[in-house]
Amino acid sequence: MVIALGLGLDLWAMATMMRTRTNILPNRAAGRLVTRGPFAISRNPIYLGNTTLMFGIGLAFNVLWLLPLGICAAALVERLAIRREEAHLALLFGPEWVAYATTTARWLKWPF
Repeated sequence: MVIALGLGLDLWAMATMMRTRTNILPNRAAGRLVTRGPFAISRNPIYLGNTTLMFGIGLAFNVLWLLPLGICAAALVERLAIRREEAHLALLFGPEWVAYATTTARWLKWPF
């Protein structure tokens, strides 16, 4: 079930970006600020989905070292990718980004 949740979140986020007609590749400039769908509960639903998928694989196949590895990977992604992407979005979208970032958690809005 955790694998399906992670994969579903990834696919939902990618489909939302494609419907919005914005770039999905992290090394290219964003065309639009996406704030609906999974982006309403997380500013980074694809990274969250990837982390959830790793946890699910670790649990499903009893490869428990994937759990702490997933936490380490998420910390590295935040430091090496997310912070840079957020700076890029802040420059491109200014006040719209600030409003979104203050109301939506970087990883997961809790409670849903």
